Amino acid sequence: TCQRVRVREIEAKFRVGDVEALLLALKARGVELAPPVVQDDQAYALAGWRYGQSKIGVPFARLRTEAGRHVFTVKVPGDNELSCEEHETVVLDRGQMHAAVVAMGFTPTVRIVKTRRRGGWGEVSLCLDDVAGLGVFLELERLVPPEVPGLAAQAELADLVAALEVDAERVEETYDSL
Repeated sequence: TCQRVRVREIEAKFRVGDVEALLLALKARGVELAPPVVQDDQAYALAGWRYGQSKIGVPFARLRTEAGRHVFTVKVPGDNELSCEEHETVVLDRGQMHAAVVAMGFTPTVRIVKTRRRGGWGEVSLCLDDVAGLGVFLELERLVPPEVPGLAAQAELADLVAALEVDAERVEETYDSL
């Protein structure tokens, strides 16, 4: 039999004050960013959930389109909003998936459009996001097994950013909450 290994996605997010200084600091550490892509995300919450309520243990959905490809994601926050169990799959028809998500009891909340550049830094994935209406953010992400505390993994990611010595303020919320 095949046993699926469960992992969690752990993120740390930072509002960037000086993008050029950040790009130079990353380049000095061998981090190259891919060309920018536009992501169009529709976020969903369970009917009855409202901003200001806890997200811990509550499933949230997202329907993302990037370069004509649609991806459906469900995240369930654990330690905090940026420490999640995640399930994700490609879908063929965004409109039909939207209708299915609504039929499952989710309500559309906010649409987020951003320009994203991806890179890798060892075992860490990173994204530099220019989010419409919010500004520029650096997002670091690791996949960890269930026994690794999410808060400890986030602290390690924050240490990496601190070592860059750039103007970057840690943010505890997801883009939809911001």
